[in-house]
Amino acid sequence: MIDKKVIDLTLPIQSGAKGVSIEQAKTLVEDGWNATTLHLYSHSGTHMDAPVHFEVNDQTIDQLPVARFVSQAWVVDLTNIKPKESITIAHLGAVADKVQKGQSLLLRTGWSKKLGTDEYRDALPGISVELAHWLGAKAINILGVEPPSVADVNNIQEVTEVHNILMKNDIIIAEGLTNLEALSQPQITLVALPLKVKNGDGAPARIIAIEN
Repeated sequence: MIDKKVIDLTLPIQSGAKGVSIEQAKTLVEDGWNATTLHLYSHSGTHMDAPVHFEVNDQTIDQLPVARFVSQAWVVDLTNIKPKESITIAHLGAVADKVQKGQSLLLRTGWSKKLGTDEYRDALPGISVELAHWLGAKAINILGVEPPSVADVNNIQEVTEVHNILMKNDIIIAEGLTNLEALSQPQITLVALPLKVKNGDGAPARIIAIEN
C-alpha cells in the first residue's frame, strides 16, 4: 500500500472565536457525563457556503452533492500576496494551465496566521472579478481560501459580486482554511465535509488534505 499523509486544514472551534460560544451543559460529577452546548455562527471558523447564503438560488448546505466533497485539488502558493491585494489569473502561475474541469483549488496565502488580528478580516486578499469568472469558465469544483471570505467583507458590493459569480457557476466556496504550509505536494486529494444543517446557508466544516 502506498503511504499516505493526512493534513488537517481546519481551524479549531473554540469559545471566544468570532461567532462561537461553548457552554458547559453537563458534568461527570453532577450528571454522569460531560457535555457542552455549542452556539455557532454558520460561517464561523473553517466553513463552507451554500448558494442560498447570497440567494443565488435556493440550494442549501444539506443539498450539496456529497460526491463533490472529495476531489483532486491544486495548491497555489500565494504567500507573497499583500494585504487587500486582488488575486488575479496571473497569480495562479503554471497551475492555470494544469487545472481541469471538476478539480479544486486551494490558495495558500498564509493568511490564517493573522487570525486574532484586525487584519485577518479587514485587510484580506480577495478574489478578483476577473478570476471569479475564469474559475467559473474552468468549472472549478471547490475554491478554498485562508481568509474568512473570498472578498472584502467590508465592501458589500464586492463581496456580493464575487460570491454571486462563483455560486452561479456552481463553485463550492470553502473559507477559513489553515495549515496549508504543511502541504508538500502541488496536487492533493481534498476532503471537505460541512455539517449537514437542514436548510443551512453554510456550515462549519472539517477539511483535510491527503498526500501520497
